[in-house]
Amino acid sequence: MRQQTTAHILMVRPSNFAFNEETAANNAFQSRDGLLSAEEMRKRAMAEFDNFVAKLRAAGVQVIVAKDSAKPVKPDAVFPNNWVTFHQEGYIVTYPMFAPTRRKERRRKVIETVLLEGFRSDKFINFAFNEKRERFLEGTGSIVFDHRNRLAYACLSPRTDARLLDELCQEMDYKPVVFHSVDQNGQDIYHTNVMMAMGETFVVICLDSVRDAAERQMLVETFQKNGKEIVEISLEQMNGFAGNMLQVRNTAGQTILVMSEKAYSVLNPQQVKQLEKHTQLLHSTLTTIETYGGGSARCMMAEVFLPPVH
Repeated sequence: MRQQTTAHILMVRPSNFAFNEETAANNAFQSRDGLLSAEEMRKRAMAEFDNFVAKLRAAGVQVIVAKDSAKPVKPDAVFPNNWVTFHQEGYIVTYPMFAPTRRKERRRKVIETVLLEGFRSDKFINFAFNEKRERFLEGTGSIVFDHRNRLAYACLSPRTDARLLDELCQEMDYKPVVFHSVDQNGQDIYHTNVMMAMGETFVVICLDSVRDAAERQMLVETFQKNGKEIVEISLEQMNGFAGNMLQVRNTAGQTILVMSEKAYSVLNPQQVKQLEKHTQLLHSTLTTIETYGGGSARCMMAEVFLPPVH
């Protein structure tokens, strides 16, 4: 059976975390509030990263840490899930990025760091060339995969091109599930993974952000058909990164739903109870990364599903 969760996670330790003006163009989750000095922001982000990695490892998750190179400067290097995915079939996929600064994050050395941990890759799929056509698809930011059912969920936005999604799904034998999602101001949700998180037996989703009734009904029916209990979050909770979660597995085979401290704090007791029926919960403080990077726990983790060398 195809796996929905893995115990192996790639994370990139940032060298120059900073507020990125290019990504702020369509990432409403970024904030300039109380903007820190560059050095203070960098130090806090690295401390949050190190603490997060330590918590994951203590829980039995196998974290592969790649170091961000100091040059060229890459303010969002801490979010590798947008530019690379590692699949059970042995595929490695690289993706086209909206912001020119983010294109520098695609580094062979990061991929080699993963392969040196004892994984093999049989096929490299390069979608990055689509940047020349101004067409973008930002990895598991744009796509929330249901691997067991071979579904690829995506809310369309300037960073998520429907035609590219179709091409990727044809390449990998997945079926696209496309819809539209907006925030309380009617602005497109920039990434699917801030409004939706897929677990083995559940899905966390902000259905209020899907304003088209037919699309909303289609999603509900698809989840029900595939045995996913719906844990619904509000727009306010989504703004607190409650949709930006990732279920992983530890070396003992237990599943863990990983989120930020902020995301956990905005959940109500009923939602926590609902989730704990399915999985353990783990949360870590990511305030600096969330505030100025506009991404949270899920964005920081690229799952490694590649088969082992032997």
